[in-house]
Amino acid sequence: MGRVHLVGGEKGGVGKSVLARLLVQYWIDRAVEFEAFDTDRSHGALLRHYPGYATWIDVDRMEALDRIVDAVDEGAEEVVVDLAAQTERVLNEWIDAGEVLALLERLGHSVWYWYVVDDGKDSVRLLSALLDRLPESVTLVCVRNQGRADEFRLFDESKLSARIAARRGFEIELPNLHAGSMQKIDAYDKSFWAAIHNVDPSEGPCLTRMERERAKIAIRRAHRAFRQLLDPRLDGGNEG
Repeated sequence: MGRVHLVGGEKGGVGKSVLARLLVQYWIDRAVEFEAFDTDRSHGALLRHYPGYATWIDVDRMEALDRIVDAVDEGAEEVVVDLAAQTERVLNEWIDAGEVLALLERLGHSVWYWYVVDDGKDSVRLLSALLDRLPESVTLVCVRNQGRADEFRLFDESKLSARIAARRGFEIELPNLHAGSMQKIDAYDKSFWAAIHNVDPSEGPCLTRMERERAKIAIRRAHRAFRQLLDPRLDGGNEG
């Protein structure tokens, strides 16, 4: 059945939208039927870079959030929701009011929570609070964003890894994509694939040959980590 993927981190600037965009590109590359929702109230990156695939939803309206359940119930194999900073409270209210997690479980769908962290104190504190309240039925994936931290000393000292393992969650690393390349990709306002393959300066910033190669390698590594979690039966096969 379907899977709902909530991409969060609660604080801004940890790389939630980059992860959401990489997930969307992963499913596009594999011709998987999916729907994507952007909850950013002002300038959603997922909506900008994947306008043909992503839709904005107003997290302040429960009937708008209901579209998440509708999407997976109507046949989408994967549904990704890019959660803007400070949206957990309203999301939790929606989940509690409709007992959404229990409903999805009865319908045979699963929920994955991808939590993106840097090595700041806020990330550690917010993830600890999430672990206190997140039901065991939700698959937690802690994503260490190497583009936001060189090391994760505070995270390691917090012993959160043991708590994640105890609930059979996962930890992955999001590879660091060269800052100059990422700036050009973001400025292009199109998909990762389009940005990497653009050679027309009139269309937008062009990556150099080596920038393209580094971007391809970083994306391939991220997608390999996704495949090991989402499609373990394919692990060891050809790179996507």
